[in-house]
Amino acid sequence: MFSRLREDVANVLAHDPAARSRWEVLTCYPGIHAVCLHRLAHAAWRRRLFWLGRFISHVGRVTTGIEIHPGATIGRRVFIDHGMGVVIGETAVVGDDCTIYQGVTLGGTSLYRGTKRHPTLGKGVVIGAGAKVLGGFEVGDGAKVGSNAVVVKPVPAGATAVGNPARNIEPGKDDDGARAREAKAEQMGFSAYGVTRDMADPMAKALHALLDHAVETDRRIEALLCRLAEAGISAEDAARCNDRFDPQKLGRMVD
Repeated sequence: MFSRLREDVANVLAHDPAARSRWEVLTCYPGIHAVCLHRLAHAAWRRRLFWLGRFISHVGRVTTGIEIHPGATIGRRVFIDHGMGVVIGETAVVGDDCTIYQGVTLGGTSLYRGTKRHPTLGKGVVIGAGAKVLGGFEVGDGAKVGSNAVVVKPVPAGATAVGNPARNIEPGKDDDGARAREAKAEQMGFSAYGVTRDMADPMAKALHALLDHAVETDRRIEALLCRLAEAGISAEDAARCNDRFDPQKLGRMVD
């Protein structure tokens, strides 16, 4: 138990630049307290001491603001940063080296007992502040869930889920700069709130691509009309059309 505690304290010092000493982490970090109390509650739960497990869990909730069901499985070096309002359900599984920020819910969408109702987080997953991960699916190793995202379907390993409902951003294959930034962030051991500076909503990217295509189509049509006019072919009906495409207006709507 004490070796796990030393691991947890060292993990916080490695991931939180605000942490100044082991004593500060041990006495002032509610995420550490919540994980320690959960280990006691989970041990009681596995021995079928259900009331005792729930009572220890309740004490942890009152003292830390973090609610972890005693039936949940929490891996090694899990860092719950700030932590207020975090809820982790009964059948949830949190892998090693995960980071969870305040206001996160690992919840279920089924009312049937005995089923896997809550999500499974792989190793090194980062869940941003206010995110909701709802359902008995998996979030792959190294995946990130952006702040305030609502995730209701699996997230592949290494991908980032953003939005409501969340959409998966696959890791870029041709952006060497982005990969270099991600590698540097991992080397530093810090990926704040599951977001990156250049992360964009994939739906917005798709709409912008459609807008660019529409603008290019309009340009080609205008060039064709000019060539027809030069050849003496009348295109007055097309030229008098007032329903022109306004990419700036649509662009502002997307942004």
